[in-house]
Parts: sequence; structure tokens; C-alpha cells
Amino acid sequence: MTESHRRSVPVSASESHRPRRVPRWLRILLPAVLILVWFAGAGIGGPYFGKVSEVSSNDQTSYLPESADATRVQERLADFSEDDSLPAVVVFTSEQALTDAQIEQVQTAVDELAGIPGVSSGTSPLIPSDDGLALEVFVPVDTSAGIGDVVAEISERLDAGVPSGVESFVTGPAGFTADLVEAFSGIDGILLLVALIAVLIILIIVYRSFLLPIAVLATSLFALTVALLTVWWLAKAGVLLLSGQTQGILFILVIGAATDYSLLYVARYREQLRVQQDKWTATMRAIRGSFEPILASGGTVIAGLLCLLFSDLKSNSSLGPVASIGIVFAMLSALTLLPSILFVFGRAGFWPRRPAYEPEVVAAEGGVPAKGLWPRVGRLIRKRPRLIWMVTAIVLLAGAAGVTQLQAQGVPQSDLVLSASAARDGQAALGEHFPGGSGSPVTVLVPKDRLQAAADVLLDSDGIDGVSVLSADSPAGTAPVTADGIAAFGPPGTPAPQPTVSDGDVLLQGTLTDAADSDAAEQTVRKLRAAFAEDGVDALVGGVTATAIDTKDASIHDRALIIPIVLLVILVILMLLLRSVVAPVLLVLTTVVSFGTALGVSALVFDHVFGFPGADPAVPLYAFVFLVALGIDYNIFLATRVREESLTHGTREGIIRGLSVTGGVITSAGLVLAATFAALSVIPILFLVQIAFIVAFGVLLDTFLVRALLVPALMYDIGPAVWWPSRLSRKREAR
Repeated sequence: MTESHRRSVPVSASESHRPRRVPRWLRILLPAVLILVWFAGAGIGGPYFGKVSEVSSNDQTSYLPESADATRVQERLADFSEDDSLPAVVVFTSEQALTDAQIEQVQTAVDELAGIPGVSSGTSPLIPSDDGLALEVFVPVDTSAGIGDVVAEISERLDAGVPSGVESFVTGPAGFTADLVEAFSGIDGILLLVALIAVLIILIIVYRSFLLPIAVLATSLFALTVALLTVWWLAKAGVLLLSGQTQGILFILVIGAATDYSLLYVARYREQLRVQQDKWTATMRAIRGSFEPILASGGTVIAGLLCLLFSDLKSNSSLGPVASIGIVFAMLSALTLLPSILFVFGRAGFWPRRPAYEPEVVAAEGGVPAKGLWPRVGRLIRKRPRLIWMVTAIVLLAGAAGVTQLQAQGVPQSDLVLSASAARDGQAALGEHFPGGSGSPVTVLVPKDRLQAAADVLLDSDGIDGVSVLSADSPAGTAPVTADGIAAFGPPGTPAPQPTVSDGDVLLQGTLTDAADSDAAEQTVRKLRAAFAEDGVDALVGGVTATAIDTKDASIHDRALIIPIVLLVILVILMLLLRSVVAPVLLVLTTVVSFGTALGVSALVFDHVFGFPGADPAVPLYAFVFLVALGIDYNIFLATRVREESLTHGTREGIIRGLSVTGGVITSAGLVLAATFAALSVIPILFLVQIAFIVAFGVLLDTFLVRALLVPALMYDIGPAVWWPSRLSRKREAR
């Protein structure tokens, strides 16, 4: 086409202002450099997918507030023991009374465990059960070793070494940690693979193209790779805390967000290719049109995530900056890498459905498609706006009523892993033959001169089976404490061992009668803390049960504090973005209602379909942050386009036009985000499966009900007043 022919093509007023001419060499060089930079970052960051375990930890005490009793006790444990170990409780059971020969063979198998790298010295003697059907032994596992590998080796050795008719189980803190390590092991492989395949399938269906889905997927994967590289080194330097849970959420969040932003850019680029023959001009205008909504959407998500920094629980506060880094790279990739790739391919990137250069057709359409699902939805809203938003709101509120059924008070440690668990089976066997809390005692840090007073409180508790004190003088490392003081070992007259003292403190241990992760054990620890306070004993209570209690209490505190902060921050951002008060309030309220519906329906599904034992207190908080921050994205995509159209065509017409133009891309984005979060369910961790369901269902609810019907119908019914107090609200128009 000649230059004179180009000038004769009619274009809209918005397209008449051409950007300043950019040299041809820069048009070629800039996209090439950007692509090479991203390829270099991905090449460097790729190998770090297999190295995350080097800088991550799943130890709950690492994430507790520094002021928590369990944290303070954990910090002092090294003062009383030279080795940094985690106990594995090994239980041997038989249906018949164990014979001397069987016990001797078991002892031989236990003695051989000392040769396993990662097994610390100091394995306890075999402890027989009162019924003669079980044996128990404590095997210390070095925390600096790979606990999962060490526990697996212990299990294999024992399975091969125990006599016929005797079963062995590895449970206790090391056993449950090994279960978590194994459950999280699929994050680098199966989780990422499932998420990418799900996104690829959706993109192929949406675009019916070959190159375009690959380009979008590369944009997401490169963003994740560079984000992981950044997070890895920050975790290595101790700036950030990283866990398997945080890693999984980072993967899903970056893939989902980067794909969503890419979809928005692709839609703008396709629009521009229909009215611009020059692909550089189309690229620049597509970037200009998508920059504000992508920046606003990403900024909203980042702001919501950074509100987690107010959390007392470090597992929450650490997620904020980690996930925010991922969102930053998702935005950068969608605004730099994808435009560069599509610039190189031009219209060929959409093959076989290349967008034609047809400015006359676009002008005849008025910039809005006349056919399709979303124009039909727009016409329906134009006809019955009030009926649509009222019926939709009633349906959502009915679903939200199920929130009262949500049991988010915490779950036992043995229920965290949904797959088969040797540690869970071992805990059940332990509870049949020994005090349920064996291997996971209550630990009490107390001044030496208050040792007996603290021991008396423990001994008076119905939930405590026995009390001991750490003692380097004792062959077993601990010495029993009775109402008469520390008991002596050996013949009469043998002096009692002296307790190990550090900074004037001693460490007592109380064996729980109930499983350490049970409600009964939790009540025991809470009563002990109250009794110590009432008796004036300056004691700190730690251990597995205390850690779970402090984690739960901190989660509940965080939930009550952070949710209002997130709402306020997002509301302010929307007011600045839309230059309005009414519209942001409506958008936030509709998103909150949608969240309540997602949580209510999920509670009913968890209770009556999946039969889950409950939920962690952090589940509603995480679900809220993700659904409100991410759900508001679609409202931002819609509202920014509606405002853009309203400036030219008026509010009500702008709403219909905005819905018609953005309907397809927002629906595709919602499907992608729901699919990526649903992929979290392949990791057999109760917390992640619940988050996966709530967020995936909530995103679909936002996509197909809230953003498609409730928001546009409500805004249409209100009319120009939705933009109050901006000048746009005073623009009169016919209904």
C-alpha cells in the first residue's frame, strides 16, 4: 500500500495523532535486546528450580513471632544440648506379645541406624509398652541433614531388619516433617507441569492459534524464572523466608498473573492491528492502552500482598514480599517481553487467525463488536439492569450464608498431609500402646530455683504422664522429676543427677497423655500456661503443641487485623485510579460479597463433600487476599475501559461498550487464573488444596457472575452518579 493510500484511509480521532517517528534500527534493536535480556535471565534462573530446598524451611517455629513462648523456648534449646536434632519416634508393634528373641532382633536393627548419615548419636534405649505388644525408641535426626531422606532410610533399614510379625513406624516431629517434605517435593515438577499444561490448553482454545499461546506461556514462564532467581538469592542472604507453601503460591501466582496481563495486552494489540498497518505503531499504542490497567491491577495485588507485612506470623509476612516480587516480574514480562515477541512476528503471531487491516470495518462497528456473547449480555443489561443486579446479589448472598459452617480453628498436624502418611499411622499405633504425646513432650523453660514448683504444676495436670529434666549427668540425657525432687539412678545412696543449667534456667519435659496435635493436648498446654501464671511461676512453655497453639493464635490475630487493612488500601487505589468515590466502593463491596460466597460454598463442600477435618485459621486470610486483590483485577480491567468509553459516549453507553470489548479477554483471564490455582490441589497438603478450591471457585464466580452481570448492571442502574465526585458524574445522558 502506498503512502498516499495510507493517508486516505479513514481513522478515528484517537488514531489521528501519530507518535514521533522512531528510527528503523531502534525498532529492530530494542525488541531484540529485550528478548535477549529475558532469555539470559531465564537461562541463569532455570537451574534454581531444583535448588529451592537449599534456602527454604518448613519448620513452624521459624515462622512464629519472636515474642511467642514457643519461639523463645526453641531459641534456647541449643543451650541445653550440643546437637541440633529433631526426634524421630520409632514404634514397633506386634499382634502377639513380643518375645525376647524378637526384642533382641529389634535392638540389633536399631543399633544399625547409627550408621545412617544424618542420624545423631544418643539413640534412646528400647522402651516396652505395658501391654507387651509394642516397643518405642527415640532416634535423633540432624536438622542440617535432609530430614526426608534420613527418615526414608530409617524406614527402609527397619523394614528389612525387624523380625517377621513385627511392624515398624517412624513418627514424631521428624516423621511428620518428612511427610511434609515428600508432599512438597512435587512443587518443582508436577505442580509447574500441570499449571503450564492447563494454561496452554486454555490459550489454544481461546486463540485457536499455535504461536500466540507459546508466546504468552513463554512470557509467564520467563517471569517466574527470573522471579525465582531473585527470591532465591534474597532467601540465601536471609532477607526473605521461604517455605514449600510460599514457593507453591509464588509459582501459581506468577503464571496466572503474567498470563492475565498478557491476555489484556494481546487484546489491545489485536485491536490496533485492525486499524494500524505499521506494527511498531500498533505495538506502541497497545502498550499505551494496556499499561494503565496492568499497572493498576498489578499494583493492587502488590498492595494487598504487602499488607501481609503487618502479620505477626512470619509465614504470612514472608509471603507478601516474595509474591510481590513475582507480580513485579509478571507485569514487566507482559509489558516488555511479550510486546517484543509479538512485534517480531507481527500478524503472523496470530496465525491462522491473523487480524486483517480493516479500519473501515472498525469505523463501521464503532469500535465495538456487534455480534457475540458479550454484546448480547450488554443488550440484556440495557433492558433489565435492576432486575439483573438484584437477582445476582440475592444468589451471592445466599451462597455467603454458608460461611457460618466454616471450621477454621486449625487442624491436627497429622491431618495436614492428605496422602498416605507413615507418620500418621505411627502416631495411631503410638496412641494404642503408649501415652499419646510420647516423642513430642511439653518443654518448660524455668529458673532453676523454681524447678520443683514448675514440676509440681506439671505433675498435677491430668494431661501429663510424667516429668523429667534435661541433665548432662544422666546417661539418658534426662532425669525423672517427682513430687520429692529429681530421682536418682542406681543403688540406694546414689546422688541424684544435677540438671543442666543455662543462664540460670533449666529445661523440663512433660510427656502428654494425648497426641501432641490433639485438641486435648492443646487444652492441657493452655491450662498449664494459666496455672504457671496463677502460681507466679516464671515459665515459658514450648514444644510441638505449644507451637501449634501460638501459630493458631497468631493466625487469628492476623486475620482480624489484615483484612480491614487490605480493603482500605485497595479502596484508596481504586479511588485514585477511577477519580471517583462511588465506583470504587461498589467494586470493593461486590468483590467482598463474591469472597463471602466463595468461602460459604467452599465451607459446605469441605464439610459435606470432601469431609475435611477443618481448616487452618490462615485459610480465610490467604483466600481473602488472593480473591480480593486478584478479583478486583477484573473489575479494574472492566472499569478502566468503561471510564475510557464513558468519556466519549456517556456512562451507560460506555458500560455496554466496555463490557462488550473486555468480556472475552476477562473471561479468558479468569479461566486461566482459576486453572492455575486449581493446579495447587496436586500438592497433597490440606492448606493448599483448600486455597486452590476457594480461589479457583471464587475467580470463576467473579468472572462469570460478578464482573459479567452484577457490576455492569449495578453501574448502569446508577448511571453517571457512579463517577461522583468527578466531572464525569455531572454529564447528563438519556437512559
